Amino acid sequence: MAFENLVGLFVIDDIGYQNYRKAMMPILHQYGGRFGYDLKIAEVLKSEVDNHINRVFTIRFPDKATMKAFFKDEAYLSVRKQYFEPAVTDVTIMAAYHI
Repeated sequence: MAFENLVGLFVIDDIGYQNYRKAMMPILHQYGGRFGYDLKIAEVLKSEVDNHINRVFTIRFPDKATMKAFFKDEAYLSVRKQYFEPAVTDVTIMAAYHI
């Protein structure tokens, strides 16, 4: 059963975040992962957490174990450190579910 996360981010460097997406995409595809929706948000009207959000997306994997393996992959962690961490200040997992 496929597993998907609904994620909110606060991106402070759009170019850096685009570089992250470009660099991590081949790794994501190796794990059978893909993005579904990808939205830029102009205004948040209600939030259950103090994190800021200006980007929302879904990310899907074949199953939960594959998702966990992807996020522990050394190549992914290197890309994340180089591009994602300087470009994003807040990460909110809004939902996680099987589909």
